[in-house]
Amino acid sequence: MSAHKNKNRNKNRNKSGNGSKGESRSAGGSESKSTGGGTVGEALKALYGDARDDRALDTAASLLAADRSADAELSLRGRELVRTLWTRGWQPADLLRMARRELGDEHVRLLASLVRSETAGYERLPHRWQAQLDALESEEPLRADRFSYATTTLELYRLLVRLPRLDAVGPVPGEALPPAVAGEPKMLTRIRALLAKAEATTYAEEAEALTAKAQELMARHSLDEASLAAGAPSPETPGAVRVGVDAPYEQAKAILLDAVATANHCRAVWNEAYGFSTVVGFEADLEPVELLYTSLLVQGTAAMTRAEAEQRKAGRKRTKSFRQSFLLAYANRLGARLAATTRRVAAETPTLLPALASREVAVTTRTDELFPETRTTRVRAAWDEAGWDHGTTAADRAGLGAPPRGELR
Repeated sequence: MSAHKNKNRNKNRNKSGNGSKGESRSAGGSESKSTGGGTVGEALKALYGDARDDRALDTAASLLAADRSADAELSLRGRELVRTLWTRGWQPADLLRMARRELGDEHVRLLASLVRSETAGYERLPHRWQAQLDALESEEPLRADRFSYATTTLELYRLLVRLPRLDAVGPVPGEALPPAVAGEPKMLTRIRALLAKAEATTYAEEAEALTAKAQELMARHSLDEASLAAGAPSPETPGAVRVGVDAPYEQAKAILLDAVATANHCRAVWNEAYGFSTVVGFEADLEPVELLYTSLLVQGTAAMTRAEAEQRKAGRKRTKSFRQSFLLAYANRLGARLAATTRRVAAETPTLLPALASREVAVTTRTDELFPETRTTRVRAAWDEAGWDHGTTAADRAGLGAPPRGELR
């Protein structure tokens, strides 16, 4: 079974996050602690106490509920917290992921409202941010009563001020941004369309052919990029993107993402504590990797559901170990097939192998710069032979073979 890297910066590994140079200062920092004065300043002091003791939070919520004049200031402080987190490496999708993991729907809606308000004033946003904003909860936070709303707000702010610094994976709002690119690259549009069809079809053979085309198109595009770089070296350096890796069975999902990234000249580092992997690579490879991973996960989940239904008909009760084994086998088998496809395509143009190797060295170097301390995580899963066999079969049907080259031209 393939091993996987997991970020570990602080002594408490389960709470290490993705901190830069071991920093774990709160997002609120000393500035928020020293505000003092007024109802909001007094109430926010409760954010820095023992997170397991809600008595101080209840007292603070009572203060806020009794003072309607504090509402605007409380909202302003929330937008300031969000803005501070942008400068500390967090992005909208990261914050929403944490709120969903740690809190409830009302907190997620409130956070989405704060993020929308904070980002509305920027003329331009960094690449990928608009898609994250489009995915925000559309419902406004409920205000059942003032005390409940104040409690929800303080619980959310308490989470936000305790988030550590992350390694930046791109510019933040307000910073100088590279020139905007008009429209989506044609290659990416084709990959997106192929994978959408693969997810939608109910025929395994059709999904196989469509996914195979998408993977081979990605491999050939990487060769094209390497060829361009070899002919006219550019100042482009590898970038990074975070991809959510959500429970359940997040270890198997992280292994699948790692396999997709590695086969497409990227590297993935999993942060278990905060539910994401950081994929490092050249810009032309990053979004295709995310697209293929998402599609394969959708296809794998659907195949697992069908396999469970077949097993139930045979009278066998499905278990967690079946699902774990299924997804681990699926990820393991796909990793081997993806790598084989990439090697086959690269072998067709051996003169580009040095350029590809140079780009991979650059990606590895950048990964080591971002994550100087990683550790290998052993697979933690109960064994189920039926689940493993079904997962392997599903991976074979995911379709990474070699369709006729004429179909890709």
